[in-house]
Amino acid sequence: MDSESLSTVFFDLETTGLGPSCDIVQLAAVSGSHTLNLFMLPRCRMEPEASRVTGFKVRRHRLFLHHRPVLTNSLKEALVSFITFLSMFGRPLLVGHNIRRFDCLVLARALEEFGLKAIFQAGVVGFLDSLPLARQLLRDSGVQSFKQENLVKTVLGISYAAHNALADVEALQKLYWSLRPTASQIQQHIFSLDSVKVTVTVKPARPPAQGNLCQHFQKAVKIVVDSGEVQGFGCWTKINK
Repeated sequence: MDSESLSTVFFDLETTGLGPSCDIVQLAAVSGSHTLNLFMLPRCRMEPEASRVTGFKVRRHRLFLHHRPVLTNSLKEALVSFITFLSMFGRPLLVGHNIRRFDCLVLARALEEFGLKAIFQAGVVGFLDSLPLARQLLRDSGVQSFKQENLVKTVLGISYAAHNALADVEALQKLYWSLRPTASQIQQHIFSLDSVKVTVTVKPARPPAQGNLCQHFQKAVKIVVDSGEVQGFGCWTKINK
């Protein structure tokens, strides 16, 4: 595997909490100027602490972000949109911060739930966790905290709206390229989804009221890549060029 020639996609999830059965409420990814940002109405309650940190709340079967309603996809449709987005970059390397201990567990469980894990794995070369990579690259720098928000502030000298998945991935992309890891350093930290141990939790069907948000859209999953946009069910996501 030639790490220097790999396409790189940065991704992040926001969830209902940190427990083993939490649900995804936001999935974002960025590669260069191309972005994907999707929201999902969770099938379990938002934990109060997660709601406080992320700004997400559910009221009357609608998802709100900082008190504003957002259009949502089903989890399956969001995963298919993500797979479609990744296919634009060949077989990219997926990069996230502290993903091996959490995001990859949640993602793998969701992919297995809908039978999408095999097709997802076929479309990527693997994952890279930027947390241990940053610890390796900055071990002699005196950095005390390797949380992404602190690293971005320390290395880049900027602050951003952390705990919003889109803002997180955009900041991580800047941080990653600023750190300039070598091909051999990247290779040391690549891992596969098969190395993540997950337990599939069968969740109840989404309440019928969710249809009120998306009833004007067709009832089948349809992903279209056209004119620089990725269409997920109930939501258009612009890919900036």
